[in-house]
Amino acid sequence: MLKTRALSALVLVPVLLGALAIGTPGIAAVLVVVAALAAVEVFRLLRGAGYPSLALFGTALAVTFVLEAAVRPVGDKGLMLVALGVVLAGVGSFSRQDPRDGIVAWIATVFGAIYVGLIGFVLQVATYAPGVPAGAALEVLGSERGWILVLVLGVWSYDTGAYLVGRQIGRHRFIVHISPAKTIEGLVGGLVACTTVTALLLAGLGQSPVHALLLGPLLGLAAQAGDLAESMLKRAAGAKDSGTLIPGHGGILDRIDSFLFAGPVVALYAVALAG
Repeated sequence: MLKTRALSALVLVPVLLGALAIGTPGIAAVLVVVAALAAVEVFRLLRGAGYPSLALFGTALAVTFVLEAAVRPVGDKGLMLVALGVVLAGVGSFSRQDPRDGIVAWIATVFGAIYVGLIGFVLQVATYAPGVPAGAALEVLGSERGWILVLVLGVWSYDTGAYLVGRQIGRHRFIVHISPAKTIEGLVGGLVACTTVTALLLAGLGQSPVHALLLGPLLGLAAQAGDLAESMLKRAAGAKDSGTLIPGHGGILDRIDSFLFAGPVVALYAVALAG
């Protein structure tokens, strides 16, 4: 398993580094592709769980959410876009002969689009990130790249720490009705790893590492919640993975599930810190 994960990382990491090297346009382009692929998987899972939807429209709406975050990163236009999406999905559901099917399609479409669209908060992290003071160890990255790395490496360190600790000493399981393999020991190990990595990155970006005592656990818990949310969706659909696109990881949704919840948390923290 570790070998397969490592081989998959050899493909994913260069893509991430390339996007970071280009900057916001590169990151936005990657996220648009990710949102489209993830949306296809989400609507397939929803269909498998017995919730038919307007999959094509929902996928387009999810991608639009990400594009809106890239084009208009500041402002309240996102809420207007969500409202328009809800209206259009409602109109699209009129085609269902059974009104009960129409209601299900309407709700499932809006849910799937907004759920995947949360990946757009990665761009919000870059937008609201506090500046990097001169002389900081990671000054060369700038605030946008630096804070996106806080998000990415924070999630990855939580996932790695939880996996390694849970595998070695995990005994006490929790949330077994959703994900039987999760353990409290793994959770603690992941939080420690995430907090440590977050502290190092914040120090490198010229921020007090003390912030990691709050941001680290929040980021780790959000990552875990995102993973469990996707597991709940897969369990409802009777699926082991969201897809087969990435060897060792399943589908694209299996790789971004933690970021869907962690992105808004880091973005909100960056807003508070910058303010």
